[in-house]
Amino acid sequence: MAKLNLVLVEPQIPQNTGNIARTCAVTGASLHLVGPLGFSIDDKKLKRAGLDYWYLLDITQYSSMEDFFAKNNGPFFYFTTKGRKIHSDVSYPDGAYLVFGREDAGLPEDLLFQNPDWCVRLPMIEGARSLNLSNTVAIATYEVLRQWGYPKLQAAGQLTKYTWKD
Repeated sequence: MAKLNLVLVEPQIPQNTGNIARTCAVTGASLHLVGPLGFSIDDKKLKRAGLDYWYLLDITQYSSMEDFFAKNNGPFFYFTTKGRKIHSDVSYPDGAYLVFGREDAGLPEDLLFQNPDWCVRLPMIEGARSLNLSNTVAIATYEVLRQWGYPKLQAAGQLTKYTWKD
């Protein structure tokens, strides 16, 4: 089975992380939280945003970026407004790590400078600062899953009171 990894570096807003945790839970992606976090992992806002999907979540915490990189081999794709490649023009291999920075600061610029070929962005109008973190993660996640053919994901729904006619 294809493996997608979503990495949040020093997230600050529990609701964003909760929303991203829910995205991970419903898609089968693994969530990696790199500290220090701007909230407690048992924060009520975090749990509320993730609703009742926590039992589906594969989550790993790291104390720092050094700790994360020591335990994971990549390939790493750094999502940043400073990226020069469009997210949908990149081919993501099995085991890819999509790495996202703090809501207020993004990823460290030295990391981006050292990895220019791995920096990607979502297109936005000129003058726009950035898209919300949880929205960016959802868009990126579904682009990767689209490229992979939505492995193990249910692609058709059912009505509760009616039956679709084919």
